[in-house]
Amino acid sequence: MGTRERERDLELLIPVATVSENGASKSSSVPTAALSHHHSGREAFAKVIRSWASKKFMTGCVILLPIAITFYITWGFIRFVDGFFSPIYHHLGINIFGLGFITSITFIFLVGIFMSSWLGASVLTLGEWFIKKMPFVSYIYTASKQISIAISPDQTSNAFKEVAIIRHPRSGEYAFGFITSSVILQSRMEEEELYCVYVPTNHLYLGDVVLMSSKDILRPNLSVREGIEC
Repeated sequence: MGTRERERDLELLIPVATVSENGASKSSSVPTAALSHHHSGREAFAKVIRSWASKKFMTGCVILLPIAITFYITWGFIRFVDGFFSPIYHHLGINIFGLGFITSITFIFLVGIFMSSWLGASVLTLGEWFIKKMPFVSYIYTASKQISIAISPDQTSNAFKEVAIIRHPRSGEYAFGFITSSVILQSRMEEEELYCVYVPTNHLYLGDVVLMSSKDILRPNLSVREGIEC
């Protein structure tokens, strides 16, 4: 019994040979080297396809992401501006999308024309006088006005006169700033002109004011708008 069991085990371990029509025997097992080579080739091809697909997907994301963000912000701005006058048109039974946006843009344009006149400037001065009497609102209005004046197309009223690069906050480090005005420092022997440089720290409306000598200020060839965008 033991001999028959060992022979049966050997038959299970040894590949079974098949006999062809001409009597030659052929092994039914495929060579192990050919199988491994075929398997490694498939893996390499799959890696190339995955790498190509991931690169193309990331390229599509890089191209579409700024377009999507621009469209989303622009669409949100249009809906926000449209919301000022669209309730009036809805109350009148006029449901045309974009009509409130066009009305808002026209209103802003007319306000600009009115405020450019003597009467508009007088009304604005009176309104600012009332706003400055309010403790908390006056700070918000002042900061907002400084930002709007900085980007105003009227160059004679700009709060930011020039873009400057100064050593700040310590030696060896530089920071972008904006020259707002100049002061005269008087001493017994001589007078020295110092420039007030506004250095934004977090946002454009939060920063430090530093008095710097003219020799310590680098003046790049940038406009105020280009400096704000930096």
